Amino acid sequence: MRILLLGEYSNVHNALAQGLRQLGHQVTVASNGDFWKDYPRDIDLKRTTGLQGKIGFAIRFLRSLPKLRGYDVVQLINPLFVELKAERLFALYRYLRKHNKCVFLCAFGMDHFWVNECRTRMPLRYSDFNLGNQLRHNADALRETADWIGTTKEQLNKLIANDCDAIIAGLYEYWVCYQPLFPDKTVFIPFPIKMPNPPTDLTPIGTKVKIFIGINKSRHAYKGTDVMLAAAMKLVEKYPNKVELVKAESVPFDEYQRLMDGCDLILDQLYSYTPSMNPLLAMSKGIICVGGGEPEAYELLQEQHLHPIINVLPNEEDVFRQLELAITNKEELMKRKVQSVLYVDKHHEYIKVARQYEALYKAHLPAESSPQ
Repeated sequence: MRILLLGEYSNVHNALAQGLRQLGHQVTVASNGDFWKDYPRDIDLKRTTGLQGKIGFAIRFLRSLPKLRGYDVVQLINPLFVELKAERLFALYRYLRKHNKCVFLCAFGMDHFWVNECRTRMPLRYSDFNLGNQLRHNADALRETADWIGTTKEQLNKLIANDCDAIIAGLYEYWVCYQPLFPDKTVFIPFPIKMPNPPTDLTPIGTKVKIFIGINKSRHAYKGTDVMLAAAMKLVEKYPNKVELVKAESVPFDEYQRLMDGCDLILDQLYSYTPSMNPLLAMSKGIICVGGGEPEAYELLQEQHLHPIINVLPNEEDVFRQLELAITNKEELMKRKVQSVLYVDKHHEYIKVARQYEALYKAHLPAESSPQ
């Protein structure tokens, strides 16, 4: 198949492309590299600031349009799949629909249905937008609500969701928001992770337990990094001889990985039910995720035995309590390290995941063009 993966979130499309290529498909990734993270892509759609950057992007984008046609599959990372205003993406979506065979929408992050469901139906006990029955009112949640409710972005999201061939949810929380609304076209497929080769050597934990946290200053409160960081700093203050904290602040992906390597725990996504790409990458290296590991997420994967994630409630006290328990039992931490690698290899290994995407694509291709 000829496959176009359009847009990028945290290396999902780059990793998926590598898996699909291993299966023999011709894959093109067109994206902006997910801003400063700068993930690899075949067609660069990065937009720089200023008038010169705007003109340069417009020229490169127009030149790339012929390269976005003639595919069996086009997969959009989000309704906002290119750095253009939503108003301009209606025409681009119709162009893609007209000149390619199938179009798939990913439910991987911020969009209208994620925002609206978490604010109204509230299928999750906690999320980026609610804590129990109470709405969150931090600046990021309010801004995203204003962006996606009653706006052109909402109209765009609804158009694509209703028109596309299928919707792919990458985490439990996105699946539970989309599936009731689009039961016949929503499919859950785990995120793809390329396992370390050779496998990471899981050496015993040293004198200090090394805790890693990635900090995106623009989304500090929204993702709960502020709460997790406060708990970790409190832990370091109480146990200075037992804990070391490693911080990565808005750095490119390669630097992020370098800082993460050799750590024992990663703090990520306080309000999530499920580990996303960065903690999954860490888990593939034997780094234990402290964050979202709710029972519903394991159930969706039909996983009854491997439960390596240290699940925390979305408050500083519980994060501190769980970290304090973790550092006092290094034998248990080593078991979780081993389970973390097994868990990612079982559910997220990039070629296994690529096969699930391949099956979905084949099921929706017109019969006359479906690969044998």
